[in-house]
Amino acid sequence: MKKFNIRKVLDGLTASSSSSSAAASPPSGSRENDLIQETLQSEHFQLCKTLRHGFPYQPSSMAFDPVQKILAIGTQSGALRLFGRAGVECYCQHESGSAVIQLEFLVNEGALVSALADDSIHLWNLRQKLPAILHSLKFNRERITFCHLPFQSKWLYVGTERGNIHIVNVESFTLSGYVIMWNKAIELSSKSHPGPVVHISDNPMDEGKLLIGFECGIVVLWDLKSKKADYRYNYDEAIHSVAWHHEGKQFVCSHSDGTLTTWNVRIPAKPAQIITPHGKQPKDGKKPEPCKPILKVEYKTTRAGEPFMILCGGLSYDTVGRRACLTVMHGKSTAVLEMDYSIVDFLTLCETPYPNDFQEPYAVVVLLEKDLVVIDLAQIGYPIFENPYPLSIHESPVTCCEYYADCPAEIIPALYSVGSKQKRQGFSKKEWPVSGGNWGQGTLSFSEIIITGHADGSIKFWDASALMLQVLYKLKTAKVFEKPRSKEEKSSTDIVDEDPFAIQILSWCPESRVLCVAGVSAHVIVYRFSKQEVTTEVVQLLEVRMQCEMNEVESPEGGGEQASAVSTPGTSSSPQTSLPQSHPSTSSNNSSDGLRDNVPCLKVRSSPLKQSPGYQVELLIQLVWVSGEPPQQITSLAVNSAYGLVAFGNGNGLAVVDYLQKTLLLNMSTAELYGSTDPHHRQPRSPRKARQPSAGFCDGNDASATPEERCKSPTSGSGSPCNSDEDSKHKFIDKEKPLFSLIWFFSTHFTVMSKSKRISKTVANDFAKISRKINMIADQKDDARDNSFSRSRSSSVTSIDRESREVVSSLYFCDSLSKKSETLAVPSLWVGTSLGGMMAITLNVPSTPEQRMQQPVSVSFCGSVVRLKGGILRMAQLDASGTLLPHVYEPWYEPNAPEEEREPPRRRRPTSPPSSQENQDCQYIVVCSEKQAKVVALPSQNCVYEHNITEASFVLRADVVTMTSGVGLACFCANGHIMTLSLPSLRPLLDVNYLPLTDMRIARTFCFSNQGQALYLTSPTEIQRITYSQETCDNLQEMLGELFTPVETPEAPNRGFFKGLFGGGAQSLDREDLFGEVTAGKASRSLAQHIPGPGGMEGMKGAASGVVGELARARIALDERGQKLGELEERTAAMMSSADSFSKHAHDIMLKYKDKKWYQL
Repeated sequence: MKKFNIRKVLDGLTASSSSSSAAASPPSGSRENDLIQETLQSEHFQLCKTLRHGFPYQPSSMAFDPVQKILAIGTQSGALRLFGRAGVECYCQHESGSAVIQLEFLVNEGALVSALADDSIHLWNLRQKLPAILHSLKFNRERITFCHLPFQSKWLYVGTERGNIHIVNVESFTLSGYVIMWNKAIELSSKSHPGPVVHISDNPMDEGKLLIGFECGIVVLWDLKSKKADYRYNYDEAIHSVAWHHEGKQFVCSHSDGTLTTWNVRIPAKPAQIITPHGKQPKDGKKPEPCKPILKVEYKTTRAGEPFMILCGGLSYDTVGRRACLTVMHGKSTAVLEMDYSIVDFLTLCETPYPNDFQEPYAVVVLLEKDLVVIDLAQIGYPIFENPYPLSIHESPVTCCEYYADCPAEIIPALYSVGSKQKRQGFSKKEWPVSGGNWGQGTLSFSEIIITGHADGSIKFWDASALMLQVLYKLKTAKVFEKPRSKEEKSSTDIVDEDPFAIQILSWCPESRVLCVAGVSAHVIVYRFSKQEVTTEVVQLLEVRMQCEMNEVESPEGGGEQASAVSTPGTSSSPQTSLPQSHPSTSSNNSSDGLRDNVPCLKVRSSPLKQSPGYQVELLIQLVWVSGEPPQQITSLAVNSAYGLVAFGNGNGLAVVDYLQKTLLLNMSTAELYGSTDPHHRQPRSPRKARQPSAGFCDGNDASATPEERCKSPTSGSGSPCNSDEDSKHKFIDKEKPLFSLIWFFSTHFTVMSKSKRISKTVANDFAKISRKINMIADQKDDARDNSFSRSRSSSVTSIDRESREVVSSLYFCDSLSKKSETLAVPSLWVGTSLGGMMAITLNVPSTPEQRMQQPVSVSFCGSVVRLKGGILRMAQLDASGTLLPHVYEPWYEPNAPEEEREPPRRRRPTSPPSSQENQDCQYIVVCSEKQAKVVALPSQNCVYEHNITEASFVLRADVVTMTSGVGLACFCANGHIMTLSLPSLRPLLDVNYLPLTDMRIARTFCFSNQGQALYLTSPTEIQRITYSQETCDNLQEMLGELFTPVETPEAPNRGFFKGLFGGGAQSLDREDLFGEVTAGKASRSLAQHIPGPGGMEGMKGAASGVVGELARARIALDERGQKLGELEERTAAMMSSADSFSKHAHDIMLKYKDKKWYQL
């Protein structure tokens, strides 16, 4: 949870910095705006990370504290994720970023030891809310392979690749002089090196006996006191793991040939038993066929029954394609539990932390490559526990994300009520066993919801309130369509190779609960929320034909396929509600030259659709093929429940649909929207057809990207265009625009580039270089133009293709004064384009509910209002006092209620409907593009404030947000800067270099929300939440949960009378005397380097309250006790001495007067 130093910018700096902002307003506008008191100041902002949710990406190791009930997971990137009870999570990061190869808890001490692939070990203090490293030790000449920390011991055994074992004091993190060398451990007659140390453990009944497993198959029982090997056990196959029986008389080894060997400690000649759990036993008594390696085995005993032997791996080689399995052997029964992903590690949870007692296993924690599973061993059938953590974010790859803070209070219970019915059955009835830690005391006063769209077409609603994350409801949009049973049945009209139902853009109105989604197959679905189940016989369908004829006059059907403008009910744009079978098929809708025409990309479901309570389909809109050209992907989307309209745009123009009447209101090209105010000189497009953008994204580091990171469709974690087509391998870069302005679509959603059959590594690598050097764009324009997306273009492409690239990038519904002559705010739609143009469209919406369903909505065009540099990203509206005007909406009502019970729709307007007197502005429209922000007064349309946000980079995401103290504009730039500006004056308040754009996943998922909250997908499986609010940063410590809680360690097992009498119990060892500096001496300084924790005073405070401080205090107490005992001993000796002296004097007196008579005295 790192906090960042901020460059807070003083108020009024804007006026003196011509490079960053320039005011452009008439005198009247300035005087008016001087009266607006802005309450938002730079001291209201501070940036810090809050929580990370989701499954740890690329896990590598795991550990469990059986007393504190805390689970720790390490990853290949050096991250640590700690889990307690539901809602208690913590994220830490090793600075080196090396893989965590092993974790060891100091049980019930609030500390954790981590071993990394860079041969360093670290001690973490978990007694503070933000864990910190207290000590580190970096080995210089040895490679760490295995670590072992005995229960209630401060001496850590470290095995190395050379076969040696070093011992580390975890109090001081210094090496002991005691070293077990490999050549002393193995027999002198052995001619070969035994290989790395793969296992270390002490005998449960004798701490002085250490069991060492070498990779080659040799196991050594080492006597720590005599410094020699007691027994050596040899087997032909390599060892992967070793497990003790709790009585210390037997141990089990797992081998690379799929066998388990059981050894009696005192009989090293041969194994007591050899079994191959998954091997076929030959009838002639021969050795069974070898199987795959058993990677790990655990041997756990029970007091009342047979022991458990749990292992992973060991399957037969003929089980090709079989998923990873966990095998549970209990007595004569063997259960093979298949897993969805490969097994990284597993741990058996037992009732006691003491290794020399009956273990009583009750659960197995299985860490998979992409999941965490806990199996109940106490119930028949071994059911799994229901996982309370939000680890299913990546169930299908996340393709888009939206964050809503300060939502209506009733929306979370409503979503939970319908989502609770979707839960799976068959879980264990017991409580989740990882139950440590406590929740934080402080909470946020507002509710938060996160919505994620996924590659399989699913949408998940998450409750993100109070720094927690819990799934509320899941919606499957793919149910509306027919799914091909195989790749062979795949439709030829698809425009993406895979994941045709992937969600691209989300638009949600929390108040009315209307949801609108756009998918990659150029489809839009409008949903309404209902608490009642319904069965839809026919899905309401509207097909829209969008094309830009102004740039395609040479199309074969150019004359007869003009884009329709305003349509009325009953025309060709009316909805098609017939069954999908009656829809024109591809073959019947080919044009005269054999091209596909009027065909949607996906086939609509033909059977009745049963819709459970929750979100139900209101209308499906599909864009169709036009004269052999696939529909352009949707790049912007907006829905408004008060108007009953949904608007969407793409590279061909804008469409507005009335989802109440199921009709198409508007379908126009961008050029037609400008009308006579079009600032561009447009020419007819080249006869050569331009393919639409492709669906491919790949990781920025092409060579090192993992398979799940390389995108085959718009579902990847990090993306750059990598698919190409013969006719459109490259893209043209506009000379007059910044390099990345033409990929504006990455900033808000992700757009899909043309369908392709193979991956162009050249384009992928070039884009990867650009992504890594994104902050040097200005210096590399010419280079990138030549090497990245340059097109071998004909003479007709240069100026023409540049203009045809203008796409609708942003949409905003509001009641506004769109025309200079207007005095009363009317329903409007603001349209922003990728070339910086912003236009207004007024909407005449019938006022009464009855008229609304009978009369059409009419539109009129106001032309261009303002122009900005770069593509338009966000628009918002302020009133005369500078307060953000809430969007108009219709309160939610039950759409499936009977007519007599249904409440009439009530349109909700802003609290104070703006009206204007002559020559007086009463509204402000805030517009933010990739390069700058402007505030325009309405109805005069004068630009009153302007601010150039960035010159060398570009803005990826911008949102107008409401804070406790006011309203501001938040921006995230491609160079990693997070900025906030005041409104309406656009004064810089915060500028932090937080996160450079390393991959397109961040660009696609980064979003701001109200109350200073933001998030992004930091890996394919994890969401990182941050705050830019000073108030939240100040209260973060109180809100975070505590991992460590004071718990009493269970009592040690009773040795019993006879064991105590005859010495049959566990043998203890004074490790301090054996490994201490007095006996063992000092270790070589060149072997390892001690590094103090980086926390400074924080680390020192942590040490004072952490495990080292506790151990130090315990030592001081022991020293004081010893000192007092010493003083007592001295006093006792003095008393004995005085008693002896008294006795001597008495004896002398007796001898002196022995022979004298009484009268001689």
